[in-house]
Order: sequence, then C-alpha cells, then structure tokens
Amino acid sequence: MLPNPGDFRRDQLATAALFCFLGFQYATWASRLPALKSRFDLGETQLGLLLMICGVGAAVSFPLVAPLMRRLGTRGLAVWSALALVAVLPALAVAGSYPLALAVVFVDGVAVGCLNVAMNARGAALEEHYGRAAMAQLHAMFSGGAFGGALLASATNAVTHSLTAHFAVAAALLVLLLAASRPRVLAEGQAPPPVREPAAGGAKGLRSLTGASRTALWLGCAMVFGTVTEGAMNDWSALYLTEETGASGRLAPLGIAFFSVMMVVARLLGDGWRSRWGDALLVRAGSVLAGTGLALALLSGGTWPALVGFACAGLGMAAVTPCLYVAAAAEGPGALALVAAMGTTGLLAGPAVIGFVAGHTDLTVGMAVVAASAVLVAVCSWRVGHKAPEAAAVPR
Repeated sequence: MLPNPGDFRRDQLATAALFCFLGFQYATWASRLPALKSRFDLGETQLGLLLMICGVGAAVSFPLVAPLMRRLGTRGLAVWSALALVAVLPALAVAGSYPLALAVVFVDGVAVGCLNVAMNARGAALEEHYGRAAMAQLHAMFSGGAFGGALLASATNAVTHSLTAHFAVAAALLVLLLAASRPRVLAEGQAPPPVREPAAGGAKGLRSLTGASRTALWLGCAMVFGTVTEGAMNDWSALYLTEETGASGRLAPLGIAFFSVMMVVARLLGDGWRSRWGDALLVRAGSVLAGTGLALALLSGGTWPALVGFACAGLGMAAVTPCLYVAAAAEGPGALALVAAMGTTGLLAGPAVIGFVAGHTDLTVGMAVVAASAVLVAVCSWRVGHKAPEAAAVPR
C-alpha cells in the first residue's frame, strides 16, 4: 500500500516543529551573549569557555544517545531533551555566577546533542518511508526558528534589557511549539532504526570506538567545519557587529537575522536543487561561496558589508548540513548518530575556538578562521560520495 501524501505532509510538518524548536532555543540565548558577557564581566576567552563547555556537553551526549534511544524511544528522547532545553532558558536568566552559568550551558549542550540526533533520525526515516526528499526543508525550519529567536531578541531588547523577561517569553513559546508538535511527530508509527552498536574487534582507533566507516569519519569532519561556520554566525555575529564595526545594540541581532533568513530561503528550495544539481555540487560550491563571501566582507570592513557577508554565508551553507545528513543516513544509523554528534559538537564548541583566537588577536581574525572553516567543508566533501542529480529525490 502506497503511503498517503497527506500523511507525509503532516509527518513532515510535525518533524519540522522540532527543528524549529531547536533553532529558536539556540538563537534565543546566543543572541543575548553580549548581555551575558556584560553581566559576568567576561573577556573573549571566558566567553569562549562558556561556549566550549556547551560543546563538551554535546560531545558527552554521543555515547548516551544509543542507550537512551533504546530505553526511552524516539518519543521519550525528544520529549525529555526538549523539556530540558526549555528549562535552560530561565535557569540561565537567573544564574548568579559564571560557574553556575557554565553548569547550565553544559546541560544545554547535552540536551541539544540528544535532540539533534533524535530529530535527524526522524528526518532520515521520513525520507526513507515516503521516498521523498525532505531534509533540506526540515533544516529550513531550524533556520526559521533561529530567525524567529533573533527577531524576538531584537524586539524585547528594544523594550527591556531584562534577560528574565525575554527568556520567560521564549520558554513559553517553546512549550507551545512542543505541544503543537506532539500529536504526529512523537507517534512511533515509523520509528527510525536503532543506533548501531560499535563494531567489536578488528578495528582501530576512532573506528573501534564508533563503529563508523572511513566515509562516515570524513562526513563527520565536513559536518564539524560546516557547523563551526553556522555556529559562529549565531554566536559571534552580534559581538562582531558591535565591537568591530560599531553597530548599535538594536542592529547587532540582525547579523543572525541576515544569516538565518538566507538559510531559510535556500533550504526551502534546497530539495529541488538537490534534484537538479546533485548534493556534491551544492556542498562544495556552497561552502566555497560562504568562505569567500565572508572573507571579502571582513576585508571590506563596516556594518553593511558584514551583513552582506553573513548573508553569503547563510546562502552557501544552507544545503551543506542537510546533504551531509542524507549521506550519513545512507551509511547507516550508526554513522548518522556519529555525524549528528560531531555536528552538534562543532556547532557549540567550534565558536569557542573562535573566542580563544579572538582573545589573543581580535574578532576579525577569529571570523577569518570561520571563513577558512567553510572552505574546508569542500575539501572534506571530495572524500565523500553524494547523491547524483538524477538520484536525488524530487519533492512533490
């Protein structure tokens, strides 16, 4: 019996709600990093450590995902990790010290890692069950959520500088979004296959720990560099605009907004592009566009060139992570879990490296590292077999 097209659309929208949830939660607190920096009187290095601890939490989540998936199922893993992410916002708003803030963002990293694996496993299962491309549009909702989080931050900052008020409103919206997604997305009708256990014996090094193929490891490296670029736009664009270009506090969140809106538009069109040009061309050309566009913006200097550069980064990187997730899913659920975990780690820990670089030089040099990271995605992608244009599923 052929799948019902109406069921596909409902399942796609419900899964997309989780992607939107994660993007909104992440951008909500990332867009207020200048306020957190001011509250705790942090330098770039200390702020980088805050982001690094979040990445450590994401890395810790990887060995936890398989047993949690077996014990809780996709439904339970998604619910509990999402609820933890809701609780992070008020906890961070009332954190009275820097060490307490570090503990809160560590929990955030663990929860982000778990939800990222769960929702991408859902996306891969959705494509496999219905035989239709969906991953780019699902990731568009992550960018859409980040865009919404940035706009909410800008709006509330214009009314009040209170983190507590801002994060309380954001947490309430997240609860409503999660509640709206539950009827379909958390049904276990077509659950993704369980995460593959690590290979026993006969393997060396990292493969013996993960059970991953060499292709999966290259995919993971490409994902790390890609998510470093994406994460840096969210974490450092506001500070770059205020500290390096002299932008006002009201303009600063627009760095995330320009980046995110370009990702939303490109990802909404991305599944059609996959069918026409193939995943390999989108990943390689897109990452080069992101790196060169950002580098030219840094060389030009100024607020508006920076915003244009951030838009180029969003356009170029839009199809990268969806295509990498599709390639990882083709390698098996174990590879998907590994690539998702490495991607989350890069998203959260990579910007911390930018902070350390900026602390010893300046933020312009730190953002130049981001541009180089985007180009490295193309280098790693040459070692990966992607879907050819005629093999990519066409969205209907």
